[in-house]
Amino acid sequence: MRNHSNQHGFTLIELMIVIAIIGILAAVAIPAYETYSARSRFSEVVLAASSFKAAAEIAVQTGRATTTAQLDAGVLGIPNTVTPGTSVGDYVNTVQMQNGVILATSTNLGVPNASYTLTGTIMNRGIRWSEGGSCAASGLC
Repeated sequence: MRNHSNQHGFTLIELMIVIAIIGILAAVAIPAYETYSARSRFSEVVLAASSFKAAAEIAVQTGRATTTAQLDAGVLGIPNTVTPGTSVGDYVNTVQMQNGVILATSTNLGVPNASYTLTGTIMNRGIRWSEGGSCAASGLC
């Protein structure tokens, strides 16, 4: 008479394969998550520049500004320069506008030493914006 024993569970090889697959998935997911987190923190910096952008567009469209040299922070309805400690967010260090160029920088809590620039060009009573800064090279903006 044969003695049949039902075995339950996984072999050591099966467990090692599962652990290897989990390791590969983690190796791919962790860098992607870090990039996602940095982009989400930096979006606050991009958003902080939008009020300067909108005010400059209104100034040009209403005819109050005809050259980019007139587009500075604190004039023509453009907000005053945001200095360290006066920002409403945790990740925005400074935002300034001079001669139609908006420069926004992040704090060390966000993405250290990252900057976002918008350079305005006045055309046909409107503004065309060009993005730049260190965020463009790293894919944050």
